[in-house]
Amino acid sequence: MGARVKLLAEIEKIMGNLEQVRNIGIIAHVDHGKTTTSDTLLAAAGMISERVAGEALVLDYLNVEKQRGITVKAANVSLYHEFGGKPYVINLIDTPGHVDFSGKVTRSLRVLDGAIVVVDAVEGVMTQTETVIRQALEERVRPVLFINKVDRLIKELKMTPERLTERFSEIIKEVNNLIDTYGEQEFSKKWKISPIEGNVVFGSARDKWGVSVPMVKKKGISLADVIKAYETDNKEMIAQFAKKMPIHEALLDMVVRFVPSPREAQKYRIPKIWKGKLDSELGKAMMEADPNGPLVFFINDVRVEKAGLVATGRVFSGTLEAGSEVYLVNAGKQARVLQVSLYMGPFREITKQVLAGNMGAIMGIEDVRSGETLVSVNSTSSAAPFEHLRYVSEPVVTIAVEPLKVQDLPKMIDSLRKLIIEDPNLLLKINEETGEYLLSGMGPLHLEVALTLLKEKFNVEVKTSPPIVVYRETVRDASKIFESKSPNKHNRLYISVEPLNEETVEMLAKGIITEDQDAKERAAILRDRAGWDYDEARKIWAIDENLNIMIDRTSGVQYLKEVKDTIVAGFRLALKEGPLASEPVRGLKVILHDAMIHEDPAHRGPGQLYPATRNGIWAGVLTARPTLLEPIQKLDIRLPMDAVSSVAGLLSKKRGRILDMTTQGTAARLVAEVPVGESFDLAGELRSATAGRAFWGMEFSRWAPVPDAILDELIKSIRKRKGLAPSIPSVNDLLGP
Repeated sequence: MGARVKLLAEIEKIMGNLEQVRNIGIIAHVDHGKTTTSDTLLAAAGMISERVAGEALVLDYLNVEKQRGITVKAANVSLYHEFGGKPYVINLIDTPGHVDFSGKVTRSLRVLDGAIVVVDAVEGVMTQTETVIRQALEERVRPVLFINKVDRLIKELKMTPERLTERFSEIIKEVNNLIDTYGEQEFSKKWKISPIEGNVVFGSARDKWGVSVPMVKKKGISLADVIKAYETDNKEMIAQFAKKMPIHEALLDMVVRFVPSPREAQKYRIPKIWKGKLDSELGKAMMEADPNGPLVFFINDVRVEKAGLVATGRVFSGTLEAGSEVYLVNAGKQARVLQVSLYMGPFREITKQVLAGNMGAIMGIEDVRSGETLVSVNSTSSAAPFEHLRYVSEPVVTIAVEPLKVQDLPKMIDSLRKLIIEDPNLLLKINEETGEYLLSGMGPLHLEVALTLLKEKFNVEVKTSPPIVVYRETVRDASKIFESKSPNKHNRLYISVEPLNEETVEMLAKGIITEDQDAKERAAILRDRAGWDYDEARKIWAIDENLNIMIDRTSGVQYLKEVKDTIVAGFRLALKEGPLASEPVRGLKVILHDAMIHEDPAHRGPGQLYPATRNGIWAGVLTARPTLLEPIQKLDIRLPMDAVSSVAGLLSKKRGRILDMTTQGTAARLVAEVPVGESFDLAGELRSATAGRAFWGMEFSRWAPVPDAILDELIKSIRKRKGLAPSIPSVNDLLGP
């Protein structure tokens, strides 16, 4: 406790001098050693005993994390470090590595300027390593590298100094290739990893030592010494490494040298991540990280505590103080901040203020959500939200949940809603037909952890259905124009549908094209990059969350302006649940060609126009070679050569396919794809097919059409599960004969 209070006082002193502040995260593939690395940094700051660092897993403070040995949320901590005779505040976030929790990595990166990429020296760059580096570069977050578990190369693989050096070069080359591939040109050259410069640290987080090339001469320890110590299992010598070249010194020195200060980083990050005008009062203040400017506080994480909601985030401009009156940009309402604090791992220490460029936590604002932007109430005129967060995966697995005791239903619903506040990548939906509560997540583990938290944190016991895959509906052809009448026959809409091309869907998914964009700018992008006709692209009415577009091709229709919003709402509702199996529709272009609208508002309300819009769209979908899209996982498997044929056979049995295979000595690397629906028991089957000698990573890859051979049966089974009529509605059912 005393150490934290002392540390807090030091941090409060330094946070005003932004040259001495760094905001960093630790990112990596699952099990590569992020949390163990974080522990050693906490020990250096005097927050936990050095004796238990690496075993305490302090930032894994949920029971579920300790049991599973993985991180499932992003934990914050502010560290104190001295370099070159100067004190520094290093705000650190330890992020999850498992693909099911990649949403938390995305939200964390928004508030960071640099990231330590941890790579297991034996496993090398894995699927999720590639994903997190890509995510970091998209947010203009500078990566530095820590090659961890060097001891395994010596003890397990018996590598010589030459082979060790080769292995390090291979990893560095792979990381640099990723920086080249995903980095923007102006940054990728500057941000390349170079051991000579010192932005690579080699070491063992578990044994608490780490060293960079510039430190080797200074410390007087050679690679040969390290090899000798591990070959002879000389525990005393290994302990000396931790004293002579402590990992926290190597990593935090590297962070201070290579990660930019908040003021430097905000100059190039704000134009990318903020939607407002850079020459406005807010824009200028954020570009300078001005503590005296108007307040801009971006929330990247919300937790439910007994005392209320705690929102953690970064102050991009101004000063965050208790009692501040703020405006919530997304929610469009005013609120008051009651308490301001700094996170020290699982502990929150109350502080008077948090200045621009630093991270802090607030209490007192109800119904606040991750991704919200708070600004001073007198700066609302130039307020704009931050760029929408783009997640690498989507919720693709669903379970039905119900309480073990019927009387716990209200408590379960309340607890599920709180879970979703903490983790916006979980979705809760009620099946109107069956009354089931459906919880959707990124994968089976994501849902399993959510249920464990439900039990441990909220004391609610539930029973669940087996996991169900979430599909999408789409079309493969253009439909003819259908006339759709409102129930009172006073309004007629003439609608057709067709598939969006791949370029358009990709730009929608990446947020290059959005609904609130300037129409001319959007039309120019669609013309130049997706082959659209410019005039048609100018006529976009709406873009929905499942990547569908509505276009108005009408001319001179009376009263259309008055009902535009109602028709657009009908378009969104129609595509939320499609006609094939009540699954969301994806990648559809809906065209309104003509309309006849009744002059009397009483005859053209939602009750009339919603069904007319839906029936016209659904008729189009049903006649344009409709199909289902299934989520596909990408697998990256490292395994011995003699196990390749059995894994290939297993993948083929699961409708998977091998995309690429490389070999190195007696080991092979397979990159493959497999449908999510076939992957629930994949981990166990891979283990038995390789006698436990394979390690692998998986991530969401893409949506792909379900093979025609199984399409009809799949639609029938989904309809049956949802309690829908066995047969798909016909065009006559929708529009009449």
